[in-house]
Amino acid sequence: MQIGIVGLGLIGGSLAKAAKKQTQHTVLGFDQDKRVLQNALTTGAIDGTLPSSALPDCQIVLVALYPQATVDYILSHKTDFGPHTIVVDCCGVKEVVCSPCEAAATEYGFTFIGGHPMAGIEHSGFAHSKADLFVGASMILTPPVKSNPAAVKSVSDFCRELGFERIQLSTPTEHDRMIALTSQLAHILSSAYVKSPSALTHAGFSAGSFKDMTRVARLNENMWTELFFDNRPALLSEIEGLIQRLEEYAAALRQNDRESMRLLLKEGRERKEIVG
Repeated sequence: MQIGIVGLGLIGGSLAKAAKKQTQHTVLGFDQDKRVLQNALTTGAIDGTLPSSALPDCQIVLVALYPQATVDYILSHKTDFGPHTIVVDCCGVKEVVCSPCEAAATEYGFTFIGGHPMAGIEHSGFAHSKADLFVGASMILTPPVKSNPAAVKSVSDFCRELGFERIQLSTPTEHDRMIALTSQLAHILSSAYVKSPSALTHAGFSAGSFKDMTRVARLNENMWTELFFDNRPALLSEIEGLIQRLEEYAAALRQNDRESMRLLLKEGRERKEIVG
């Protein structure tokens, strides 16, 4: 197959490198930063560039841009995709992306499937991309209700070639509700946690827990701000729920209530045993 990849940052660059390492597909790439594009060509991450004229011949086009940039790209090229082209976005939110892109696909005759690679590191950019980023990871796909099963299978099979261990099918609404907890809240919590004044003098007093809790505070604030506000209601609900739960622990300390604290911790341990 001919694979097109738009945006060669951490995710797009890793998709390109994985496809080149794990498959025999031809990989064409595009990035608005000419230095990144040249680096991808020089290092063999892509076989060539991806002009608009090459889009109709791509069986799969992966768009790895910020949400609004993704929508803008797909809508601006809606007449360029071929009838056999499957366009897959790689955004961390789905409803704001899938709605306009599904409509364009229906009107102009290409296939669109929402996607979210559940993998990443605390660094961004092509320089940090790697071919094994997706090994053992999950890929969430949010195909339209009336999507072609063959197209979903084609994308699923390709993802498995890249190293994804699990393909999770979902709806855009369910995806955004769940990702507010499993990803977005974790980034908010990490950012707030590391702002404690004590964190500035933690050396010698911290072990793995501090490192684990603060790892994703080293984030791309521009991208994550867009993701947070694109999923504002679901994320706000999770933040407010967390604040309420934290207040229970604070109340136990204020009231010198050891038994309440013990029960709160017991509940947390038991919940962890359930969720894994």
